[in-house]
Amino acid sequence: MSVTFKSIKFSTLVLLLQVAFIIIIGIFGDYQPNENYPKLHNISDDGSWEETPQASYPNFQDVNAMIFVGFGFLMTFLKSYGFGAVGLNLMVSAICVQWAAIVRGFIHNDIIGGEKFHITVVDMVTYDFATATVLISFGAVLGKVSPVQLVIMGIFEVLLAQINEYIGIDLLHVRDIGESMFIHTFGAYFGLAVARVLYTPDVEKSNKEGSVYHSDIFAMIGTVFLWIYWPSFNGGFADDQQQRDRAYLNTFLSLCACTAVTFAISSLVDKEGRLNMVHVQNSTLAGGVAVGASAQMPMHPFGAMIFGCVAGLISVLGYRFLTPLMRKYMKIHDTCGVNNLHGMPGLLAAIGAAVLAGISGSWSEHDRRAIFPETFDGDSGVEGALGRTPVEQGGYQFLVVVITFFFAIAGGTFTGFILKLPIWNQPKDNKIFNDSDNWEVPEHSVPEPELFNMYKVSNSHSTPMEVEEKLLQNTFTIKE
Repeated sequence: MSVTFKSIKFSTLVLLLQVAFIIIIGIFGDYQPNENYPKLHNISDDGSWEETPQASYPNFQDVNAMIFVGFGFLMTFLKSYGFGAVGLNLMVSAICVQWAAIVRGFIHNDIIGGEKFHITVVDMVTYDFATATVLISFGAVLGKVSPVQLVIMGIFEVLLAQINEYIGIDLLHVRDIGESMFIHTFGAYFGLAVARVLYTPDVEKSNKEGSVYHSDIFAMIGTVFLWIYWPSFNGGFADDQQQRDRAYLNTFLSLCACTAVTFAISSLVDKEGRLNMVHVQNSTLAGGVAVGASAQMPMHPFGAMIFGCVAGLISVLGYRFLTPLMRKYMKIHDTCGVNNLHGMPGLLAAIGAAVLAGISGSWSEHDRRAIFPETFDGDSGVEGALGRTPVEQGGYQFLVVVITFFFAIAGGTFTGFILKLPIWNQPKDNKIFNDSDNWEVPEHSVPEPELFNMYKVSNSHSTPMEVEEKLLQNTFTIKE
């Protein structure tokens, strides 16, 4: 058995990180103290208790399914990179969850002063959130980076994204309940910056990029999981049941409206009126992103539907027209189209939240207290009051998305140049979009190059029936 230097580098890096995580969490992390549990679980004097929604496991379970199933299967559309999509998604998520626990623990606690950070069920959701940022960026470089590069990117991105979130939430006091700014916008433009730095003409020559009938069906598994659980992603951190229910409702209505518009516009932009699976797999989810920053705000049900309609429109048009232009003129190869699913809808969400903050003076006092306590006078007795006007709060909301946008691009560019060092084994030539370089792949287990559907990355359109007919003409066997 021969062991390559490439495999030694990957295995050594992952093992060293895991040992480091165990040591750091062993020294600085711990469970929630016992005295805090009565508050967390509402234990009454008679000893009975009722679990609060914030402390419940179901919300974590929903978000966890999005991370490990939704994101993973959404990226299986590449005909020769299914193992990498699901497998590397699992690997990098497991690493980033642990790293996020450490980073958030050090940012939000006085570790130098001897304080330990506590790991709770609620914290587990925030670790998944931090991991989602990396998975969005993974979509921009899918099939074009080695496992080592992906791990290194995750380590840098989690750290930078959490610093950015700390600036926005803890220092500038903005609201982003579904993290459309801090996860989706940051992850998209961080990933696009990395993709630009790592760009190579080899991606234009590869015959591996594209999908086949069955790979698109697998990708739809990810779409459906994400679509179903997105309300939990946006609403789980609301402060009370009214805000939580409103976030669930707004997200669901936005997703429904977005899906309807996606199908309509997808057919409209095709010369023959056909539907494009790229749009169905991705643009139908843009409504969840677009309403994320303001999901708990009283925008009225029709407002959530408008958000979803606009998100579906700009996402489909982005896939159809903007992605090819970015690739041709800016040399930004966006494998999954994260700019259209996460980037532009994230910016829409941020602008919408800024506008809603600007008109929050007309809201009920309960909503203002729960969502924007910063707009109360300092002597009002409201916790978190900063004496800002609603317009000023809206200005802060807009300022933070600008900071996030440029911080993500700067961080992604910096990380990209680190990843470009030759020691990280970036795939080249026929190894791009190809599982066989990193996985044991059964012989003849994927279609031959002439059978793939190029509509993922070009303007040609092979219908599913045409692809299926080509597949039926060939027999693929798995070698015993």
